Amino acid sequence: MARMDDFTEFLHTLRVWDLPELPEFDPDTAPAAPLPLFQEWLRSAAAAGQPEPHAMTLATVDAAGRPDVRTLMLHGADARGWHFASHSGSAKGRQLAARPEAALGFYWAAQARQVRLRGPVTAAPAAEGQADLHARSTGALAAALTGRMSAVLGSLGELEEASAAAWECAQADPEAPVPSWTSYVLDPAEVEFFQGDARRCHVRLRYRRTESRDWARELLWP
Repeated sequence: MARMDDFTEFLHTLRVWDLPELPEFDPDTAPAAPLPLFQEWLRSAAAAGQPEPHAMTLATVDAAGRPDVRTLMLHGADARGWHFASHSGSAKGRQLAARPEAALGFYWAAQARQVRLRGPVTAAPAAEGQADLHARSTGALAAALTGRMSAVLGSLGELEEASAAAWECAQADPEAPVPSWTSYVLDPAEVEFFQGDARRCHVRLRYRRTESRDWARELLWP
């Protein structure tokens, strides 16, 4: 039998959800729509000490159908959908323009919980994107002003120079416009809630949009 390499052996030593206790999730008590439950779970994750509970993965596909994934921050979740932002000319911006479908994933290890969503994505009006950007930190504005996201970088020195100029601009003009900055809204067709269990008896509840735009709920095998 082939011997496992050291890295694989190391992976096998890592424990999953090695916590004193995990929260219980009774799907029979879940609300009729996913939004209130999502907001409750995110707040609960923050209260449990989960770092950056609003961090999420965003999956898109390129023109050849190859998947892309990255981590970014949630900017809001309301009746319209789940909100995030980026430059329209970035890789994700170009991919969403060509194929406006995406998936989002949240993982809160502090409570062994995940939430997965997928559905169509629309770009919000330009004024909304600018208002969202200017409501955030000086650093967020400076990063947006630096621009050229996903373009090839010649050197770190070039980045430092552009970033310093962007910080100076952001501090001098907190309302400086960034025309390419765009807010996006994912209107989920499906939302799945996953509650991990130490004995691997995980609870999975999926909300699925019906033709009448109501939500159907169904349990899934773990």
